Amino acid sequence: MEKLFNGARHLLPVSERNSLEKGLIKMKAKREGKIPALISAWPKFNDAFCDGLEWRTITVVGARPGTGKTLFMEQLVSDIIIKNPNQKFRVLKFQMEMVDETSAIRKFGLITGADYNTLMSKDGKLIDKRLFEKCVEYYKETEANDIVNVIYDVCTVNEMCATIHYELYRHKNSDGTYPNILVTIDHSALFKNDIGQKDKFDMLGALGEALTYMKKNYPVAFVVLSQLNRNIDDSKRQVEATYGNYVLDSDIYGSDALLQHADVVIGINKPSIRKIKKYGPEKFLIEDPDTLVFHFLKSRNGLTRISFFKLDRTTMRIVEIPTPARETTQKIQVN
Repeated sequence: MEKLFNGARHLLPVSERNSLEKGLIKMKAKREGKIPALISAWPKFNDAFCDGLEWRTITVVGARPGTGKTLFMEQLVSDIIIKNPNQKFRVLKFQMEMVDETSAIRKFGLITGADYNTLMSKDGKLIDKRLFEKCVEYYKETEANDIVNVIYDVCTVNEMCATIHYELYRHKNSDGTYPNILVTIDHSALFKNDIGQKDKFDMLGALGEALTYMKKNYPVAFVVLSQLNRNIDDSKRQVEATYGNYVLDSDIYGSDALLQHADVVIGINKPSIRKIKKYGPEKFLIEDPDTLVFHFLKSRNGLTRISFFKLDRTTMRIVEIPTPARETTQKIQVN
């Protein structure tokens, strides 16, 4: 019998009542407003959780290049900081895809509503002095509320975990408890392989396991950006008014390794990239080329749905929009 178990140590079973008691305590605390969620600027996004992004959760957001996923992440973090002034938390960003100056300029664009070309005085059109001063003013404001740290270096999953541990320990609260930390990752496939990992799928499996371990043991929340597989660009899926227009679980890169660990999964699509004007079998009429479709593929409340957003180029922000009209077929009366 011992050979069968190969010397494995036994685990200590505990009564299910322990979990039930913890559940009741959490429900009571939520009812009394003692477990606030992080509110974003998007009610439809908040609803995918439980009134906002919850602590000890993993959110995976998948999108193809050019759909605005990095802007989505920047705006999410910025809005959460602004809209949750009474919550004490920190932000740790693993921003491995972009150099720090470019990332900063995009952040200034989010604050000012100006695009990258305007901020960088493209074609000799010098940036407006008032616009530049607004960027300087924002920079000065961050000194009083310096809660965001960034990692630009490409690292391994183990190095990510060690960095999060470091942040938890060095920013401990005065009572010795760990601080809440919102961790963002842009994007998941950029991590280097650790020793023993043969390919990216091994790495993504290790990433999912690491995020799950961290959320169970520390007051953290993860938002992870991911690429979509190229099969979403297949010509068959670009035929208008078909189910193939939709983003599916399997479209998210490394879905088998990563998504089983996620609490919320969102796929972002931009129909205009594929010249789709009648979206999905419901034939939603996409008239604005900046329309974005958020597919909530997995959510805390168990509901899956499609919601519509757009890039507002006057403010350079992603905003919610009403559900577009659907194509209607007029019946011709024959006499």
